[in-house]
Amino acid sequence: MSLFFDQAWFDARLVTLGLSREDLGRTLGLNSEDVAALFKDQRELSLAEVRLLASLLAVSSDEVANRAGISTPRESGDPWHARLSAIEGKLLAIRALLATRRR
Repeated sequence: MSLFFDQAWFDARLVTLGLSREDLGRTLGLNSEDVAALFKDQRELSLAEVRLLASLLAVSSDEVANRAGISTPRESGDPWHARLSAIEGKLLAIRALLATRRR
């Protein structure tokens, strides 16, 4: 179980990007119950999910791992991955924003 999941930070970051917890769930392929468990520290993130969230939230994988709790897996520090994650994050944020505007 992940400890100290920073709900306020994740929610604030989502709002800043015009996204919702539902958008986060769609990105990770999680249903609403799994997203709720994640925010209540009842579900851990995998490294792949950390990477996806970093991309969605346009922050580093380290930032997501630090905010997600002490048992969250961390990146190895590959600089090319960090650059690619930043680009993917911007793309995913744009896609999520477009998806919410189509509703």
